[in-house]
Amino acid sequence: MRRPDQQTTTRPAPEATHGTGNGTGPAGPDAAPGTGPADRPAAPGTPPAGARSARPGEPSGPPAATGTPAARPGTAGAGTAGTGSARTGSAGTGSARTGSAGAGFTGFTGEPTAEGALAPYLRGQAAEFLRSLRLHHEYSAPADAGGHGAAEAARALRRAARRIGGSLHTFRAALDPHWADQLRGELAWLTGILAREHAYANRLARLVDALHLLSGPTLPAARGARAAGEAAGADAQGRAALGVGAARAAALLERRLTLARTRSHSAALQALGSSRFHAIADAVALLASEVPAPSDHAGRAAAASLLEPAELAEQRLLTAVAALPPDDTGPYNEAQDAAWHQARLLLRLHRYAHEVVLGGADPGLTAPGHALDLHRDAVEAAGAAAAAARTPRIAPATAYALGVLHADQRHGVESARAAFRETWPYATALAAP
Repeated sequence: MRRPDQQTTTRPAPEATHGTGNGTGPAGPDAAPGTGPADRPAAPGTPPAGARSARPGEPSGPPAATGTPAARPGTAGAGTAGTGSARTGSAGTGSARTGSAGAGFTGFTGEPTAEGALAPYLRGQAAEFLRSLRLHHEYSAPADAGGHGAAEAARALRRAARRIGGSLHTFRAALDPHWADQLRGELAWLTGILAREHAYANRLARLVDALHLLSGPTLPAARGARAAGEAAGADAQGRAALGVGAARAAALLERRLTLARTRSHSAALQALGSSRFHAIADAVALLASEVPAPSDHAGRAAAASLLEPAELAEQRLLTAVAALPPDDTGPYNEAQDAAWHQARLLLRLHRYAHEVVLGGADPGLTAPGHALDLHRDAVEAAGAAAAAARTPRIAPATAYALGVLHADQRHGVESARAAFRETWPYATALAAP
């Protein structure tokens, strides 16, 4: 749990300076699968109690999950007394704010604005996007095609595109809304296309490595109260059956995932050569030099401060985490995966907002973000194993090996959830309502 004197919000201290904030955060889907249209924030919802209401024209973001976020102890920032916002309250009762900061930071000259913080951040990410695109073209030449440099450039390209898209969503009211919505949708399409090839390659490596471990000399000990001799005999029999089917299961997975990766690679190459992608590149190139500002009075007023949308993104995250299913549920309850995926997306949006407002990533959210990335990878690997097991006319030994592999990946899901709970810095947000 974070110390009371540590920064716990995107609200900056009075002495804080604001840079462009070009942090990278955990490697994502790279985090990626799950980018693309499915990775876009959900439809607007109602912010939880204690959060400021959205201004006109500002998206209220993904629908708030059931439950309310618990208050986080401590004050925001290390500024003088009375300038930060203290949050109090118990789990499940919402968060109450006390102190003069809750009145709107009247006269606070260090408050980040669209011109002072958001525009430089977007220009920096646009420049990174264009730089990564140039490197990708260089490394994708026939002499270097398929090399490590092209993969790194593609990851950097996705990383910049995700940060631009996430910032356009969170701070939509401070920009031209029509332009922000259109560019965000196109960037989501691009990141989804580019992420699939990387995702299939990682999924295949993960599953094949897991099969090798499971079919080796050390299988998990049998559970239950059976006698030691009976357990040892059953384990030996299971290991033999798994050894027979593991090689066939690995070959089946390699055929399926390699084919999917090849198709994704072709789709990515086609997308990068399309007129749609060139239009995106042109829009990002313009963004590197000029950030469109809102034309109406409400938009200009919203651009005067970035604190409210950043804090709203934070409150959505806290609400989603507070509503996560408890850890005493069954290990194969796959219906709960969607809530964890939503928390991962909201954590990403909050991390990007933190970079904009405070000029850098929040180090306290690195470990929870990594745990949610591992959770996403394990869920998708388990789904791939289950889909392979449904292949018609496969041998029983192959189906058995795929079933064991599916169970192993679902245990990985549970481990990732436990790691998230252990590393989440606001422990009271996980308390039951």
